[in-house]
Amino acid sequence: MGSETKLGGDRRAFEPTLWTVVLRAKEGSRDALGSLISLYWKPVYFFLRHRGLDIDASKETTQGFFAHLLERDFLKSVGREKGKFRSFLLKALENYRIDDARKRSARKRGGLTLDFDGAEKDLAAQAPGADSFDRQWALAVVFRAMDALRDELGAATFETLKPHLAGGPSYQDTAAKLGISVTAVTNLIHRTRKRYRELVERELAPSVTDEASLQEELADLFIFLKG
Repeated sequence: MGSETKLGGDRRAFEPTLWTVVLRAKEGSRDALGSLISLYWKPVYFFLRHRGLDIDASKETTQGFFAHLLERDFLKSVGREKGKFRSFLLKALENYRIDDARKRSARKRGGLTLDFDGAEKDLAAQAPGADSFDRQWALAVVFRAMDALRDELGAATFETLKPHLAGGPSYQDTAAKLGISVTAVTNLIHRTRKRYRELVERELAPSVTDEASLQEELADLFIFLKG
């Protein structure tokens, strides 16, 4: 491992931003709509589950909400000047639930393939209190960043270093597990933490346009993670 462990990659870029994707989606781009769905479907599903809907009802509502996004001029009223996109999405979801409750039927909505079984496993692993939409967004960002870090480090090394992303065991214990010196593990942990932050920033970059708004999103993320 040692010198062969590499952490790096392209620095974040602020284009295309989330708003670029939203504008493309408003113009009818199915790829752009697909990108929005991939970012937000699981936070929506978790939010519904935490609001007391059972698995089947949460699946149906999530599928229906995003089918509605695909089928109608759903994004016509969204704009950067009106605030954060996730705030718009949450309001739209709440409006959809009210409207859907009035028109509920046994109809099935297809066309989307979402991994609800995997989402249930992720939901079961969450700590109590992770029930707000903003917190679900924050957790989704963190999990995607951790998945990217696992891919870069390899599963075994990632699991050994993961506790050090928030405190962690003694450096001596970790050095012994990895078979490297304490000095080497100290440097590796430092690089790993730095790279983890970069990957979180990379996940946030599509939703911001400059460094100031990135820092604002980071601040929101840490607040929501603390619950």
